[in-house]
Amino acid sequence: MAKKIRIKAGAVEVTAELNDTRTAQAIWDALPLTERGNRWGAELYFSIPVTLEAENAREVVAAGDLGYWPPGTAFCIFFGTTPMSRGEEIRPASPVNVFGKVIGDADVFNQVASGTEISVERLGQD
Repeated sequence: MAKKIRIKAGAVEVTAELNDTRTAQAIWDALPLTERGNRWGAELYFSIPVTLEAENAREVVAAGDLGYWPPGTAFCIFFGTTPMSRGEEIRPASPVNVFGKVIGDADVFNQVASGTEISVERLGQD
């Protein structure tokens, strides 16, 4: 059964599906969350009250991936290249635990500026 979440950032609202990892479960357990987001290239991130170690951490991710960044205890939404990217790849500052994926086009996050309030809540399980 997939766990789904709603992410709201200003006028942007998307649904995402969590995968079956310890990281996804820990974040699910911490919901709902509301924080101010920061932009880093085409990545939106914000600190969350979850402390985890690396879990199958990836150096390169895909557009729409949701990642947890252990060094900054941050929830990350990837929708394009970052300052660390080489070419068109999407590269976090350091490896992240990928714990979910935006359903649909994550490019809508290009409309979200640093400082925007972001809320994440549970939608339920299928």
